[in-house]
Amino acid sequence: MKVTMTDFARRQVRETAKYIQQVFGKRYRDKFLEDVKETRLLLANNPHLGSVEPLLSDSPSGYRSIVIAKLNKMIYRILDESIEIADFWDVRQAPDTLASRVK
Repeated sequence: MKVTMTDFARRQVRETAKYIQQVFGKRYRDKFLEDVKETRLLLANNPHLGSVEPLLSDSPSGYRSIVIAKLNKMIYRILDESIEIADFWDVRQAPDTLASRVK
């Protein structure tokens, strides 16, 4: 399946990578970006790899999530012919705030 990423999700990944580089260094940033890339490839072949996101379980869009680098979640949904990555969460933030960004 084709995996696409919304502009919003792309911005979130860039902001997270920038933060990781500032706090932990370039090596950790590169590892994080590689993890994002690998997860996208895994999703292309295994769309149901992630679990239904509990904070979005009432959404009719069927959002799912998969953890990346322990403190981040990739939020996605399975469409007819593709997978759309809708958001990227730092799980240390307030859950209600994160959920409201997607709904």
